[in-house]
Amino acid sequence: MAAAVLLLLAACGGDDGPGPTARPGVVVASFSFAESELVAEIYAQALEASGLTVHRQLGLGQRELVLPALRGGLVDVVPEYAGSALDAVAPGSEVERGDVDAVFAALAEALDPWGVSVLDPASASNENVLAVRGDAARELDLRTVSDLVGVADGFVLGGPPECPRRPRCLPGLESRYGLDFAGFEPFADAVLVRRALIDGVIDVGVLFSTDAALTADGITVLLDDRGLQPPDNVVPVVRTEALADPRIRATLDEVSAALTTESLRLMNWRLANAGTDPEAEARAWLVRRGLVDR
Repeated sequence: MAAAVLLLLAACGGDDGPGPTARPGVVVASFSFAESELVAEIYAQALEASGLTVHRQLGLGQRELVLPALRGGLVDVVPEYAGSALDAVAPGSEVERGDVDAVFAALAEALDPWGVSVLDPASASNENVLAVRGDAARELDLRTVSDLVGVADGFVLGGPPECPRRPRCLPGLESRYGLDFAGFEPFADAVLVRRALIDGVIDVGVLFSTDAALTADGITVLLDDRGLQPPDNVVPVVRTEALADPRIRATLDEVSAALTTESLRLMNWRLANAGTDPEAEARAWLVRRGLVDR
């Protein structure tokens, strides 16, 4: 795993000059989906505005690659999602997932031996949600995830490629709800999941609560009535050694204090529909919040 991370970082290094093992400054990494890249870009620009040199490793990969890179000191800062991160690093934790404060405390305790610190969380939260087409919801009276019992065996589920092995995705839907879908189709990002759902390629889609398209006509979000999904507030996780520079904590705490679910949903909508890119969206949001100069 360490060798794979090193090779991936070398391949991604490109425009950012020296690799993480020979760098000045701080390395900000993200997972390989648009919202993670956006939040990481927000972190990177805010840190640059504080006077730090920043190297970007955006779209580095899934959690199975990014967290070992953080633990190994190859990257310094990653935007995480609290509940999902706890599931990954402490899958046996018995902390009540509905208790937000307990989840953050347990995550900090689990990451501390790795030399990784958990900073202040944002109010912005992005949980997995299940969505169906509006016509199917009306015809079958689907309002909650439990309502899929009895029809799931004729439905195809679509979602991220890692869904079949993530405890809060397909395994959780099977164990918590007893859902046995007719099949699963993997898609590289949420835009493709949404399109496949609308076009009838799949019947149920795993999407994100910050996806603005979920409020559009034609898609119905099902209530997670058995509490499968943990609180997934956006939170910076940072190599503890890097926090020797006080600007990192101060800057990222300011960003988290300003980042809301609504602002993420708007920026995600613009990325998907207005032709903008993460760099431009991050800059505009930071300027609007007064966190960087124009």
